[in-house]
Amino acid sequence: MSKLSRAHRKELPKAKFAEPSERKYPIEDKSHARNAKARASEMEHKGRLSSSEKSKIDAKADRVLKGKRK
Repeated sequence: MSKLSRAHRKELPKAKFAEPSERKYPIEDKSHARNAKARASEMEHKGRLSSSEKSKIDAKADRVLKGKRK
């Protein structure tokens, strides 16, 4: 996965995040999308993320992984 610097992360539009309201789970490329899915799964298992929130993150990440951006 490519390194995402703090400055570059701040420049990303909200559309490049799986959870745009909180600017969490960047999905700017396929490696970040895979990581977002893994982190969302981890947070769901820890009880910090609901299954519906995880499903939304997975769906957005899947669009990036399949090459389809909204």
